[in-house]
Amino acid sequence: MTTQEIEELKLALEKSPENITLRLILGKKLMQFGQYEAAEKEFQTVLMSDKSNILAQEGLCESYFQRERYSGVIVIAEDLIASGLASEKIMVLCAKSFLREKSLDDAQKVYELILDANPEFEDNELDQALRLPFEFDGDEDDGYPFEFGAPDDKDFFMEKPETNFSDVGGMDDLKEQIDLKFIKPLENAHLYAAYGKKVGGGLLLYGPPGCGKTFLARATAGEIKANFINVGINDILDMWNGRSEKNMAYIFDVARRNAPCVLFFDEVDALGANRTDIRNASGRYIINQFLSELDGVNQSNEGVLIMGATNAPWHLDPAFRRPGRFDKIVFVAPPDDRSKEHILTILLKNKPVDRVDVKKVLVNTAEFSGADLAAMVDVAVERKLKEALKTGVPAPLTTNDLIAAKNQIQASTKEWFKTAKNYALFANDSGIYDPILKYLKI
Repeated sequence: MTTQEIEELKLALEKSPENITLRLILGKKLMQFGQYEAAEKEFQTVLMSDKSNILAQEGLCESYFQRERYSGVIVIAEDLIASGLASEKIMVLCAKSFLREKSLDDAQKVYELILDANPEFEDNELDQALRLPFEFDGDEDDGYPFEFGAPDDKDFFMEKPETNFSDVGGMDDLKEQIDLKFIKPLENAHLYAAYGKKVGGGLLLYGPPGCGKTFLARATAGEIKANFINVGINDILDMWNGRSEKNMAYIFDVARRNAPCVLFFDEVDALGANRTDIRNASGRYIINQFLSELDGVNQSNEGVLIMGATNAPWHLDPAFRRPGRFDKIVFVAPPDDRSKEHILTILLKNKPVDRVDVKKVLVNTAEFSGADLAAMVDVAVERKLKEALKTGVPAPLTTNDLIAAKNQIQASTKEWFKTAKNYALFANDSGIYDPILKYLKI
């Protein structure tokens, strides 16, 4: 291709000015040589005689984009998109034009259309601006975790647990702290108001896995017949830039509108990781939104108990421990002997048993968590089921059955305490991990 070809096309058009095909070819040649303004005139001439000519509209879009006339790109591209005639290339130019005009929401809508049509699509500029830099593991058909502004919050993620403190084995100290932190203020709101104390607040539970942190949070809601919202990382994080912050704000809004409410964040360190460890800005935006909601900057959190649970408190951003946020931090240790007796009794409830000696079963279970005890019972039940399938008669669980099952279970808390011990000894300036040292008798 040379400039001579362009001159030849111009001469041909002088002899046949109505030849649309020749004019479109000339417009494309001019674009290739960077003569965008001249190309625009050719495409505009075509459109004067044929307003619906797609090739002329696409060519005009491209020339506008090259000349940074982004509003012109948007006008043409939106018409093509609305009529279902926009090519991927035009949608990309439209999304980039919105992006450069600082219309992030509009850019994102077009970007979503591109990905709907071509899930394998990649573009560095659009991906970096509109997609979070982590892999999205959710089902593509699931949509967004929440429909913003849904008329009935209870329909999709809020519940009223029937579990209460009587169903929780042991944990008497924890129950007492929760009682003073939330239940008593709720029952005696006028007394607390007289001292300027609000109903609600933040409570962070930390400790080894399987020790009942989630169960305790659910029981707290059941104890006061409050609404309960269990929030996991998949309920918040979204592949679209800005949606994660909206999800976070919406959950808090639902909790406030349905107070009294227990808002529980499981594995809270995944949403509130230390910002110094986060390389991308999007992760920091989510944390900032979380902190803002905890502070109740725009709306009061009156009547909302915000509970968080984590197995790794050392990964949580220190800002979450500031007064007014998760200002009460409680170590949830493995159950003691009395608590384990209570837990095992609950686990055996409504199962066929034959005079089980609970204390004998629990010998040498010092580091067992509640989850370990549940696993022990499950192993024993599975053995009995194998026998019952042969005989057709459900034989009761015995002390020996449970002891045999116990011998197959390894305490799941051992590895956690190996890690926690190091933090408690060498990264404990604030004294937050003193309860771990006390438990380990160090």
